[in-house]
Amino acid sequence: MLSQQTIDIVKSTVPVLEQHGKTITTVFYKNMFEAHPELLNIFNHANQSRGRQQTALSNTVLAAAKYIDNLEAIVPVVVQIGEKHRGLNVRPEHYPIVGYHLLGAIKEVLGDAATPEIIGAWGEAYEAIADAFIGVEKKMYEEAANQENGWDGFKDFVVAKKVEESDVITSFYLKPADGKGVPSYIPGQYLTIRVSIPGEKYTMIRQYSLSRAPQEDMFRISVKREDECNPEGKVSTYLHRQVNEGDKIEVSAPAGVFYLDTEGTTPVTLISGGVGLTPMMSMFDHITNNQPERAVSFIHSARNPQLQAFDGDLREMAAGRENVSYSVRYSDTDGFLDRDFLASRVLDGSDVYVCGPAPFMNAMIRELRALGVSLDNIHFEFFGPAAELEAVTA
Repeated sequence: MLSQQTIDIVKSTVPVLEQHGKTITTVFYKNMFEAHPELLNIFNHANQSRGRQQTALSNTVLAAAKYIDNLEAIVPVVVQIGEKHRGLNVRPEHYPIVGYHLLGAIKEVLGDAATPEIIGAWGEAYEAIADAFIGVEKKMYEEAANQENGWDGFKDFVVAKKVEESDVITSFYLKPADGKGVPSYIPGQYLTIRVSIPGEKYTMIRQYSLSRAPQEDMFRISVKREDECNPEGKVSTYLHRQVNEGDKIEVSAPAGVFYLDTEGTTPVTLISGGVGLTPMMSMFDHITNNQPERAVSFIHSARNPQLQAFDGDLREMAAGRENVSYSVRYSDTDGFLDRDFLASRVLDGSDVYVCGPAPFMNAMIRELRALGVSLDNIHFEFFGPAAELEAVTA
């Protein structure tokens, strides 16, 4: 239990964190990786290079300071980050390293303003926050390992099939190398994969949505190939061009807090942009096969037909079903999804799931709110640290 004095000191640093938080976390990562380069095997290098991870951590530290007297308020954030950490194989022994360098960065950036009282209070606060993360993640590791066909950490999988779905998206069907089955998961969740790319010093980790409903023997992820000159494109280019059927990659068990309420009976509207359709494929697959009485509308936006994946599959899944609809709009010829288009296709009273790039997410959620959809009924995920979403989606 933190003392009132510690709570007061930490809360007093909120204005300073609002002003200098990004600088502090930038210094933190620089110093930590210099002292512990082995941690570069865990972190997403692309998020680091673009400053996304620094911003995300800055916002998390700020939220912790604001709610240090009521940490229950940030439990959803802790759970979401915990799911990411479990997928990345973050362990309890990493937290003291993070704490040491975070406090060091605060002192380095703030100088004399970081008094011994402030550093001491933040040290106590960090221990409390770290204990919360460690406790949540311990349970997640146990659940992942103890479920049927589950495992702890990373495990070898074989690429059983590789299928080109569009000019830029390819599906990888993954089977356990040990011949066992795979655990179930909730439609919408993702896999974390770890690869060793020739010429790269450190392993690289990415998280990709599972793109079909659970099967007993294999997973499917569908990966968009990004620009190979972009840090974000290193892994996807490697998968597309160098990983073939029969090759092995390392996988950690399914994770994620963005998923379909499979017990619900309310109508469902799925809205995706670009490769954001991958978790929606899993949800649509589940509903059409396992909840045939449940109404569902799938709305997708792509630049053109050549870049879109699964169009034929989606049309086939929706064919002849009165309570199932599928609509696609190509921005190169039809324009973007607008309010009128959404109004005619978003089901009344539905739970709306949205996934895509940050600008797409912000636009869709603004339009849904303008159409009178309650924020409680809007569920969203996009690719990257959540700090990139504007306040409208927070």
